[in-house]
Amino acid sequence: MSHGIKLLVWGDKACFTRPEMKSERVSYDVPTPSAIRGVLTSIYWKPEIRWVVDKIHVLKPIRFTNFKTNEIGHCIKPQKVKNVIRCGGRFSVNVEDNRQQRSNLILRDVCYGVEAHFEVLKKAKGVNENEKHYQIFKRRAEKGAFFETPYLGIREYMAYYELVDEIPECHEELQGERDLGFMLCEKIYKEDPKGSIIRSNDWKKVEVEPAFFRAIMKDGVIDVPTITEGESA
Repeated sequence: MSHGIKLLVWGDKACFTRPEMKSERVSYDVPTPSAIRGVLTSIYWKPEIRWVVDKIHVLKPIRFTNFKTNEIGHCIKPQKVKNVIRCGGRFSVNVEDNRQQRSNLILRDVCYGVEAHFEVLKKAKGVNENEKHYQIFKRRAEKGAFFETPYLGIREYMAYYELVDEIPECHEELQGERDLGFMLCEKIYKEDPKGSIIRSNDWKKVEVEPAFFRAIMKDGVIDVPTITEGESA
């Protein structure tokens, strides 16, 4: 295991969408490990390392709120945008014909503690890669820097963070043990026969396999299992 880090992550709103709810946005009770990893990579990302979430601490009572939003039913295809940029012209979307109303059940006033570490995938000779990446992350986190705005589930809900030495105890309402059911843990990207990861700008061609785990929260703490390709917890 590499250097461990501890973060406080909080925000006014959060939505960690359940995949089984189809068109409606309904949040899990707590953040998924993949969502927390997204916060970490927004702070510090390098292709040589991989973030691993060890524990998620839920520090505030779980509170939901619901509302409805008006949204567009489809997106403009990327190829159409490229053609307009290359050849000129205009494109538009008729809002009246494509408007959809969606229900949202989201979390409000959230605060989480994160215990995580990173694994070095490529090591240079004669260099302490663990210490190097840890010090870079620490300097960035102490300044509140990030590569892209961290968010809690969806981009509309900005996340704030702070590097800490110790994570405080959870609210007394969260004491005890809760079974939160099955939760998304990882999205495992399939590899081609040559060993390189298959990726594409067209989301329909991306081959991923979701991995789920049984989330048990004890006194506000969720232990995140390590899942590798072909496994599910």
